[in-house]
Amino acid sequence: MFNQSTITNSKMSASTQILANVELQMSVGCVVTNALATVVGSNRIVKAGTPVKINYTDSAVPAVDGGTNGYNAIILHDVDVTNGNQNATALIFGFVNLNRIDTT
Repeated sequence: MFNQSTITNSKMSASTQILANVELQMSVGCVVTNALATVVGSNRIVKAGTPVKINYTDSAVPAVDGGTNGYNAIILHDVDVTNGNQNATALIFGFVNLNRIDTT
C-alpha cells in the first residue's frame, strides 16, 4: 500500500520565463545560497535575472558567487532559498527579454 502520509500540497504559481527564445540557450545546474536572495513576504527568493559568477573548479556542481570578480551568468528562474541552499539553473548563453525581469 502506498504511504500517503508524506504527501504535501503546495500552491505554486507559474515560474517567470525570462528568455526571449527558449531554444537558443545554454545553461548549467548550480546551487544558490540565501546570500543572493531578496525578501518577498516571509520568504527569501533569488530572482530570475540575478547576475552571478559561476565557479566551475570547486566541485561537480558549480558554485554560485555574488560576482565580486565579474558576472558570467544569470539565474534563469526564481528560487526559494528560505530553508537553505537550493538547486537552480544559471543561464550562460541566451537571449533574455529584459521586460520580463523583475526590476526590484
